[in-house]
Amino acid sequence: MSKRVAIVTGSSRGIGRAIAETLAADGFCVTVNYNSSPDAANEVVSQIERAGGEAIAVQGNVGSPEGRAALMDATLGRWNRLDLLVNNAGITSPGRLDILEATPENWDLVLDTNLKGPFFLSQAAANAMLAQIEAGTIPAGKIINLSSLSSYASSPNRGDYCVAKAGLAMMTQLFADRLGKENIQVFEVCPGVIATDMTGPVKEKYDKQIEAGLTPIHRWGQPEDVAKAVSAICADYFPFSTGERFNVDGGFHLRRL
Repeated sequence: MSKRVAIVTGSSRGIGRAIAETLAADGFCVTVNYNSSPDAANEVVSQIERAGGEAIAVQGNVGSPEGRAALMDATLGRWNRLDLLVNNAGITSPGRLDILEATPENWDLVLDTNLKGPFFLSQAAANAMLAQIEAGTIPAGKIINLSSLSSYASSPNRGDYCVAKAGLAMMTQLFADRLGKENIQVFEVCPGVIATDMTGPVKEKYDKQIEAGLTPIHRWGQPEDVAKAVSAICADYFPFSTGERFNVDGGFHLRRL
């Protein structure tokens, strides 16, 4: 087995799908993860296979221990190898409630999926990669976390989502610090306003903001924009970097007068 292997969580649609298909085109075998959309995940696998790649679809809620174990077991069971984990799966804040009306139930749901899940899946993936590096199966590993401009831009109507993404940014630094000496790099890719199912309900709002100059680059971001950033990282163009944030946001992060 010489081809690199990747797990991409939440990859049945949107940004995750674009990442999975791009990595497959780059030569990775890909585990396409989904929670509740088997048909969509199978279509991604079929598309990858039609293009000459190799992929499997694996159901698993990353917010649960059972879901994370299923992902790891299916991937290692199929290819006996793991080189890359892309923590992409995430959900928006249910109902987009004001923080003065937020509920513990929604908090637990969002934090479990968007932060706790990636943390413990990264733990499992890192331990698998360390064992393979020690055995000489792989030379190095990578973990890439998909965060959001919501990690630093306040949205009081979805505080749980913002807190989870801010935690993901620190999680990137923690794993980068711990794993750097072990030849495992960890990165954060930070998308801005991207055209996906998640932003569909607020399309009109963002259309107006983009037209008014929300970002220096005056257009919606596309899932492929994010996938290209992940692809560049995985092409080993940054061998002396870890813990770095790559903004894919049209310049939103710039402070402008």
